[in-house]
Amino acid sequence: MAAQIWYENDGDLSVFNGKKVAIIGYGSQGHAHALNLRDSGVDVVVGLRPTSKSVEFAKEQGLDVKSVADAAAEADVIMILTPDQAQRKVWANEIEPNLKPGAAIAFAHGFNIHYGYIKPTEDHPVFMVAPKGPGHIVRREYAAGRGVPVVVAVQQDPRGDAWDLTLAYAKALGALRAGAIRTTFKEETETDLFGEQNVLLGGVNKLVEMGFEVLTDAGYQPEIAYFEVCHELKMIVDLMNEGGLNKDRWSCSDTAQYGDYVNTCIDEHVRERMEYHLKRIQDGSFAKEFIEDQDAGAPKFKQLQEEYSHVRIEEVGPKLRAMFSWNNDGVKDADEANSFTGKIARAQVQ
Repeated sequence: MAAQIWYENDGDLSVFNGKKVAIIGYGSQGHAHALNLRDSGVDVVVGLRPTSKSVEFAKEQGLDVKSVADAAAEADVIMILTPDQAQRKVWANEIEPNLKPGAAIAFAHGFNIHYGYIKPTEDHPVFMVAPKGPGHIVRREYAAGRGVPVVVAVQQDPRGDAWDLTLAYAKALGALRAGAIRTTFKEETETDLFGEQNVLLGGVNKLVEMGFEVLTDAGYQPEIAYFEVCHELKMIVDLMNEGGLNKDRWSCSDTAQYGDYVNTCIDEHVRERMEYHLKRIQDGSFAKEFIEDQDAGAPKFKQLQEEYSHVRIEEVGPKLRAMFSWNNDGVKDADEANSFTGKIARAQVQ
């Protein structure tokens, strides 16, 4: 069955007339949502801890900033954009006790709703607008008159207006310029976690790291190995983005294509591992492991961060990346993200 996709004419910003939207958090997604909605004419308040470093950043952008409790108390729609592991505590301690009757609760990822860490009562509409890109790109594309696609879902619709709110929010974000694809909280959560763990991060990162180590262990120069397993990856991904796997393959040499077909190291054993990880996502085992570690102070997470920040490929990577002058725009984007949103992205209530 074909996916249902909504575009610019499907959203009505007048839905927000007389309503206030609270953005809880001002990290990567929070700053983009708050600024885009504000620039679309929506009445926005940002909810933060008074001691958060994000307060000064939000105020510099001309936004109204209040405590999480005060922002929640006056809002008709509350978009929760703090980290997954922090959301249930912010909800229980600062949002839920201060909610207006019937206020809508929104998310950009389904984790806490799907796994039951947050359970709004049935009188509250619950919806999701999840951009398919990082916050600084969501903001950049909006400012350029374009948009980043989103996936959207409704979990609770007690009044029958939850989809109107969802599409109005997506339009104010600039997302309907690109398109909004209908999904469910279950589908978005499970596919998002699966993609991150098995392909986008847990797959690609490991392939690059292992490929580099196999080549350098065999005696090849680290610089040459870096070019072959890491640098050229961007070209391949760009080709996929433009025209799918076929354009990726057709744009490369016959030698590369033939090797792709007959020598791939991704075999049925990898499929079995993927299926195993998908089951752990579906049954909540991964979420439970992650939340329990976070509640204990994230000892395993911190240990893994430290371990993987010193992989061998990064001994040569910075030097080689500095050679590519055409990457300057990307470096500028990263610097801007780090100096603005990056400084505050780890705050428990951003």
